[in-house]
Amino acid sequence: MAHRQIRKSGFYFGVVLLVLFSVLPILYAVITVFKQNSELFDPNANPFIYERGPTIDHLVFLFTDTQYPLFLWNSLIIGVCVVVITVALAVPAAYALARLTGRWGESSGMAIFLVYLVPPSLLFLPLFKIVVNLGLANTIWSLVLVLPTATVPFCTWLLLGFFRSVPRELDEAALIDGCSRFQAFRKIILPQALPGIGACVVFAFSLSLANYIYSVTFISESASRNLSAGVPMELIRGDVYFWPSLMAATAIVAIPLGIAYGLLFDYLVRGFQSAESG
Repeated sequence: MAHRQIRKSGFYFGVVLLVLFSVLPILYAVITVFKQNSELFDPNANPFIYERGPTIDHLVFLFTDTQYPLFLWNSLIIGVCVVVITVALAVPAAYALARLTGRWGESSGMAIFLVYLVPPSLLFLPLFKIVVNLGLANTIWSLVLVLPTATVPFCTWLLLGFFRSVPRELDEAALIDGCSRFQAFRKIILPQALPGIGACVVFAFSLSLANYIYSVTFISESASRNLSAGVPMELIRGDVYFWPSLMAATAIVAIPLGIAYGLLFDYLVRGFQSAESG
């Protein structure tokens, strides 16, 4: 009994450490956003409490004296477009591959995932040539064109697991009842995969925000930058770091995405397990 209590206590202690490791950086960032400069650069001040009172001056500076709102807007446009393209391509591709039989059907998921594993450092030069030839350099549309090359393979692989978990008998029953193949997919199969599609939406949108190599390579004008390039390139001035504004710029995006990932975590795990087993 004592051994069992020790194991249980050790488990909860590990969970607490993991939670602290995950939460403390975000907590410190949020606290820093509202710190006064005189307190922020005081080595004797406690970093986790407000000894001289909070302030919103850093948020005001971020939204009025920098181009951060423009970066947010550009990122929103890019993210929405990437999500639409990803879902439009990944959903029918995953369904078609999930219904393949034989050796090709079994290996299709891994082949798709291997495409996603190609690092951007190997792709940005040939992709930059394509972007320049299409006249999309220094525009947000260059990222709209390029980022789906990363999101579509991964989301296709993830959705394969959800579609493979839907019995083929449902397709056949719908066809017998007079539905066309598309109607059977839209009315019967697609609702079963909605949680997976939601997870893919969050993944594709977050990847469009986080990709740095493509954002820096394809866009050099401030007016067209997104968050991943605009924050480090524009908010860091030489060797001067405006830490509260930088913390605010990251926390404003990271916290909602973290919540979305937390809500969809079970669906992501289920998709990984189904895709690997398939």
